[in-house]
Amino acid sequence: MFRIAPAHNDHQVAVRCGLGVGIPLLLLLAFGRIDLAIFASFGAFTGIYGRNEPHRQRFGHQVRAGALMLAVITAGALTSRLEPDAWGIVLGTSAVAGLGTLGTGFWRLRPTGSLFHIFAYAAISSVPNQPPLWQALLVAVGTVCFSLLLGLSGRLHPAHRTPWVKPERPRFTAAQRRTVWIDAGLYAVAAAVAGSIATLMGIGHNYWAMVAATVPLVGVGVRHRLYRGLHRILGTFAGLVLTALILLPGLDPWQMVLVIAVLQFGAEMLVIRQYALAQVVITPLALVSTELAHPSNSALLIKDRAVETVIGAAVGMAMVLIIHLRSRRIRSRLGPGTGSGQLPAPAAPRP
Repeated sequence: MFRIAPAHNDHQVAVRCGLGVGIPLLLLLAFGRIDLAIFASFGAFTGIYGRNEPHRQRFGHQVRAGALMLAVITAGALTSRLEPDAWGIVLGTSAVAGLGTLGTGFWRLRPTGSLFHIFAYAAISSVPNQPPLWQALLVAVGTVCFSLLLGLSGRLHPAHRTPWVKPERPRFTAAQRRTVWIDAGLYAVAAAVAGSIATLMGIGHNYWAMVAATVPLVGVGVRHRLYRGLHRILGTFAGLVLTALILLPGLDPWQMVLVIAVLQFGAEMLVIRQYALAQVVITPLALVSTELAHPSNSALLIKDRAVETVIGAAVGMAMVLIIHLRSRRIRSRLGPGTGSGQLPAPAAPRP
């Protein structure tokens, strides 16, 4: 809870991500099309991937990440036109949770899992009366391309330029492929269970519970995964206090855009080093972004986020414990030397 790992040029990533979301949103505001903000915000998630890789590797990494995000954004926009109810969103988001995890796994994307894709699909599919599809996709594609350019911007400075060498990508082993499929199943089940509980309780924005449920599934070892769930809850509650301070006074749209850019900077500065502290800024980042595009009752929004985070994190941690205890029972029946009893862990997870 109190240890912060050393920085690895996090400020460079944070500046890129802050500009990647702030500039497109300011342009939309200037053109009077803030209704398209949600598509720019999720397209900007492309810049989160490949944070410290050399330029050639980062470009390939972000191209794959951007393509997957555009597919999710398109699916969410098309789903919205079907006017799904809460259960329809749970069903669609659970499918995206599994498919997104397969995509990040087999494309070797980091951060792993489908947390961003769950958030993007569910948030977009929940928005009624959307602008024309071609306009939404134009904004999303433009923001993805802008993120790619920012990812390459370091090549303009000779001191920061890295060799343009194509990376080697070794073939997956059978065990690695199996792990990716298991992870996809876990994400889909966790999202479905958490979303169903939130829907049965009649809480708005049921996808926040689905997002929170996937957080404990990333990490090495049971203890680390449980810590992530606790960090999500504690960080979210602190972040909701900050959210109230931002939203309740009532900011102008241009002020909200600047706040979003600053919060995105803070999120990338902290997310690798201390997840609970990162949630203090990620929570208002998500809620202010939602309010910018579609204003609502801020107090109700904050309350729903608090309740659903607890539901989702509890579901995720319960899954981690159930699988761990089941593995221990199997190992005890088979005898020593039959496995570690740990959940399958993706390589180089995001803390």
